[in-house]
Amino acid sequence: MRVAIHGLSLKAEFLPTLFGLFEKLQQLGVSICLTPDLDKQLRHLSSSPHSYGLLHQSTDYMGLDFFLSIGGDGTLLDSVCMVGDKEIPIIGLNTGRLGFLATVATDKIEDAVTQLVAGNYQIEARTLLSLTGSKKLFHGENFALNEFTIHKRDTSSMITVHTYIDGKYLNSYWADGLIVATPTGSTGYSLSCGGPLITPGAKNFVITPVSPHNLNVRPIIVSEESEISFEIEGRSDKFMISLDSRSTSISSEVKLHVKKESFSAKLVKLPTYHFFDTLRQKLNWGLDMRN
Repeated sequence: MRVAIHGLSLKAEFLPTLFGLFEKLQQLGVSICLTPDLDKQLRHLSSSPHSYGLLHQSTDYMGLDFFLSIGGDGTLLDSVCMVGDKEIPIIGLNTGRLGFLATVATDKIEDAVTQLVAGNYQIEARTLLSLTGSKKLFHGENFALNEFTIHKRDTSSMITVHTYIDGKYLNSYWADGLIVATPTGSTGYSLSCGGPLITPGAKNFVITPVSPHNLNVRPIIVSEESEISFEIEGRSDKFMISLDSRSTSISSEVKLHVKKESFSAKLVKLPTYHFFDTLRQKLNWGLDMRN
């Protein structure tokens, strides 16, 4: 078995856990390679040399069985971007607070990799959003696991987003912005803007306005087979768009379309994990808050 390990913001206090992970993987006969980001951090934080391979180019991903994301949900989103259409199964090893995506706690990491090697896991295929435009965007990495957003720039006045579903006019949103979220992304930015929670296996997208001017405007759930298109206008000619944590500025002349991506993100699900358990822990469901 061959695995890649990725991390973005490694802290010195986590080094013993990381080295314990390396040792456990080697005991299990697993071949290890690191992403350049993690390798750079290790060399900065530790004087101990290592001899693990590096993922420099797309051919280095060939033969990988798993992609281990060490950090939080942001690191896992970055891992999804790196893996792309290779669809290598990703597992999120959490070094901070419990995440919706990075679900393996620090003290469970060695047990998690033991389960992987033993084949005691399931793979969840998570829907991705695909963005197309009248100009090339995001260097061709035009997909997202959580959401696509349109947003006004800085402190400029609200914008108007004319929205169409499969070419049919839906609504004109006078708002600070608009979110199109996947079921996975329904627990993120969309939720904070009043959007509904959607279970991971649902075949839907949710369109959620950001601070709408009209209070009768509400989020709407549409089929993931829909193509959603937009026309944007406002006092400023420039607007912000984002795919998960990546963002760029565009002009109102750029035509934008969002639909389901042709490939998916494969997330590893261990026997001890369930989406409802994470919901209860993150949102304090089932607790009597009156005390």
